[in-house]
Amino acid sequence: MGWKPACFEHFKRKKETRLKLLFWISVAAILYAYIGYPVAVWAMARLFARTVSKAPITPKVSVVVACHNEAPVIEARIENLLRSDYPPELLEIIIVSDGSTDETENLARRFASDRVQVIACPERRGKPAALNLGVAQSSGEIIVFADARQRFETDAVKNLASNFNDREVGVVSGELVLTADSSVGEGVGLYWKYEKWIRKNESLSGSVIGATGAIYSIRRKLWKPLPNETLLDDVYTPMQIAIKGWRVVFEERARAFDQANSSAGREFRRKARTLTGNYQLCQLMPRVLLPTSRLLFQFHSHKLMRLAAPIFFVLLFVSNLLIASRAAGVAEAIFYQSSLAVQLAFYATIPLSRWFAKRNRRVRLLNAAYVFSVMNAAAIVGLFYFLRGKRNVWVK
Repeated sequence: MGWKPACFEHFKRKKETRLKLLFWISVAAILYAYIGYPVAVWAMARLFARTVSKAPITPKVSVVVACHNEAPVIEARIENLLRSDYPPELLEIIIVSDGSTDETENLARRFASDRVQVIACPERRGKPAALNLGVAQSSGEIIVFADARQRFETDAVKNLASNFNDREVGVVSGELVLTADSSVGEGVGLYWKYEKWIRKNESLSGSVIGATGAIYSIRRKLWKPLPNETLLDDVYTPMQIAIKGWRVVFEERARAFDQANSSAGREFRRKARTLTGNYQLCQLMPRVLLPTSRLLFQFHSHKLMRLAAPIFFVLLFVSNLLIASRAAGVAEAIFYQSSLAVQLAFYATIPLSRWFAKRNRRVRLLNAAYVFSVMNAAAIVGLFYFLRGKRNVWVK
């Protein structure tokens, strides 16, 4: 019967080997998603930089703002756009009130003129339908998409338009500048700076994966109506255009300003919606699932790997826990136990950073760790929403 212990040891070693493989695959996936890809795209931006042939051109521009119940901010939004440093006769503003039940429509109509058009939908049909209607009523060669809450710098439209002098450019994304008045907002701001750095380098090396929803522009001739269920117009539209061979570039001089979410709950819901939209994009555009081009490889690296990261974090912790409890050699035991201790220490910062956040005490490292955890948790919730078919997850 001596074969039984030998057989048992064989399966035990095989199981440990699989656990170690799972551990290292998880480590590699996480490092690639958050460090490896950003470094790779930074290197590509320096080795294969592609310039944009900008010029101070002034094509006719239509700014489309889809809104619902934005009475507190709609007047300031229109006034802000009217102050744009752009020829007035070449800039039209289209406000689409999507079933608003407050004074949004009436307040917007105070500005109705040759430059400002107000479209009111009696029933709420959703942001994609409102954008489709706004673009259909526009007459500009360039369409700029904007939200009601943010404010543009006066030269934002001019700086967006200058990029369309390059015949290869189909989409131009501006920069959203977030200000923070809370510890949660500070963490969101730090993460957003990291994200913008990636987008800037993507743009320098070719095309950005998606655009900034608060401020982006397209050539009108490239517009394709959005499916009514679309959650992320600022990813769907740029990807549709980029896949056809046009460039999607990032213009950091075209700036919009907003306040970062001060509530962890609101930020969680916003991120869950965004990540649900990324899952949905794979459904609406199945071809993005096959990385058959550099653009789609970037999409996998930038978007899909972020969606998968929470799963790898779970696999990393579980495999590490099992390995640490049965490691054979001393050096191996120390390594895996130390790795587990680092993970436990990180997860312990979550309730601690939550405690500081509730008291609005700013500890930058803790704030960043907390927001990072919230965003990864939101990816799991986003998957749950998508699988359940939940699409009404819009938050302002």
